[in-house]
Amino acid sequence: MSFYFFLILSYLLGGIPFGLIVGFLFGHGDIRSKGSGNIGATNVWRVAGPWAALFVFIGDIGKGAAAVWICHHWYNPLWPISFEGAALLFGFFAVLGHLFSPYLKFKGGKGVNTALGVFTSLLPWETLASVIIFVVVLLVTRFVSLSSIIAALSLVGILWLKYLYFNIPIKKEYLLATSIVSVLIIFTHHKNIKRLLTGTENKFQLRRVID
Repeated sequence: MSFYFFLILSYLLGGIPFGLIVGFLFGHGDIRSKGSGNIGATNVWRVAGPWAALFVFIGDIGKGAAAVWICHHWYNPLWPISFEGAALLFGFFAVLGHLFSPYLKFKGGKGVNTALGVFTSLLPWETLASVIIFVVVLLVTRFVSLSSIIAALSLVGILWLKYLYFNIPIKKEYLLATSIVSVLIIFTHHKNIKRLLTGTENKFQLRRVID
């Protein structure tokens, strides 16, 4: 099938608003009208509890992984792009779908978990390292937003360190893709950054919180 067909399919998959769907399924209505207003797993946790958030977490990660899976199963050497380039581009379009969902008038979430699904599929060890960094920062600060930003930057940093200082061959497609996605993630957290700077950002709590 056409490369462009799968590109659009990846975008449409990425746009599936699992947070909104789960909010309704768990009897909380439109999740965008509650808590922080975000459709991500963190806000779902605050409003609907950890089990609901788990479904959103798995769904959002699955969208990114599914985009890469598409490339693994249907990549055609005749496409105008390498396998790595196609997998990353499909994954990138899944992230864009999450950020600008066609089902939500081109609004969406912050893209962290969808990007996690993409890079876990393609860079498992480097992504695992960034996840560990996320957990450590979260345990120390209890800020999900700060942890997400640092984890995104750490993934880029790990790849560039391997490439520049340890002479480990890293495909430039990966360097470019992780750099672009990290910038996107920082951009989607711009309101969180302002709240972090003013000391008004909400801290993550394991217990269910209703805002």
